[in-house]
Amino acid sequence: MAYQTVNPFNNQLIKEYANHSDADIEVALRQADALYHSSWSKGDIEQRLPILYRLADLLENQQEELAKIASREMGKLIEQSRSEVKICAQIARYYADNAKQFLAPVKYETELGEAWVEHHPIGVIMAVEPWNFPYYQLMRVLAPNLAAGNPVICKHASIVPQCAETFAQLVREAGAPEGAWTNLFISSDQVSAIIADPRVQGAALTGSEKAGSAVAAQAAKHIKKSTLELGGNDVFIVLDDADLEKAVETGVQARLANAGQVCTAAKRFIIHQDIADQFLRKFTDAFKQVTLGDPLDESTTLGPLSSKEALDTLSQQVSEAVQNGAKLHFGGKPANSEGNFFEPTILTHITRDNPAYFEEFFGPVAQIYVVNNDDEAVRLANDSHYGLGGAIFSRNIQRAKQMASRIETGMVYINWLTDTAAELPFGGVKRSGFGRELSDLGIKEFVNQKLVVVRQ
Repeated sequence: MAYQTVNPFNNQLIKEYANHSDADIEVALRQADALYHSSWSKGDIEQRLPILYRLADLLENQQEELAKIASREMGKLIEQSRSEVKICAQIARYYADNAKQFLAPVKYETELGEAWVEHHPIGVIMAVEPWNFPYYQLMRVLAPNLAAGNPVICKHASIVPQCAETFAQLVREAGAPEGAWTNLFISSDQVSAIIADPRVQGAALTGSEKAGSAVAAQAAKHIKKSTLELGGNDVFIVLDDADLEKAVETGVQARLANAGQVCTAAKRFIIHQDIADQFLRKFTDAFKQVTLGDPLDESTTLGPLSSKEALDTLSQQVSEAVQNGAKLHFGGKPANSEGNFFEPTILTHITRDNPAYFEEFFGPVAQIYVVNNDDEAVRLANDSHYGLGGAIFSRNIQRAKQMASRIETGMVYINWLTDTAAELPFGGVKRSGFGRELSDLGIKEFVNQKLVVVRQ
């Protein structure tokens, strides 16, 4: 596996990175394991939290430089890259502020006597992370585990090695000891060997269904905890009483942000028949206004896909959808450019026997479905292999709440797109994975919730 920085705007190779050897891995494992058995991991949490405060400051102070690295490496619009760096700082500060409270002992009433649950680190965690949010995905794993005392070894995606190195350097600058966070440029086979190593106690992956299946299987084989955040085929439901202008504006953002390369992006737009024609017309007009271009140019509103491979995959998916009966309402092909650009695209008339019905389209492609009522909207929303997020637009909040409770996903937002915040749990069900990141739930995924009882 070649770790390379290739600018997706023009497909120019910027730098290649050497893979780490098995000997490098052994050094990393030794350092991480030694740290876990030290007073740094097992001692007072107060010694670890200042690192997160300093990391937050570093991120904020270097926001522009970090944003440009991400935009050049994976094509994210510069303003979106700045926002990503900002939320990373927020996550670091959130756990610095709250981890002590989250991990405090919890009393349990029992006839047996005095009882409480303590929270302790479990050991080294292997993280496998994707390219689409090259800093944020790392921070979601680092912040809670550093606070808890779990050292982390991370394999980042092969197309964002500069972001991976930069993040690791920031963690060192913030004062983290050797072994707290180790970046390795390694293969999937080497990841598998690390998960099998007895010094490793857990695995966290965000990425594809295939990669998640492999990591979860290896973790299960060796009886180790894992968390998975995989794909999504999120619905964006617009009911007949919705604020149509707001729904269209938010819907365009929900589909085109990060060039549509978001697991929680709106992918299936389920529209009530009474407003379907209006919505589609306004939605199409908004897609027509999109400006493709250099992600570092502030006037660009749609950047390139992350790689040539991503472009080829999306092109094939759209072509197959049309061959199987979908109607190409707008767009539908790669843009005439040296970069990895795909036109903003709208597909309609997708039937259940069309492969597109169940596939995740990781790019600026929206599917439009029309339904007659709320029950039909819920049935269509739940008829998916995935269950990550979703959005419902309605002026009747009670109606929207009732629908939200019926949708089989890990997250539902009402009158907003599926979003993220440090204080809110993030994760899904079905093939979207299991476990939660962020919030108080995220920090408890990889801790020993140890019961202690004093018999009276």
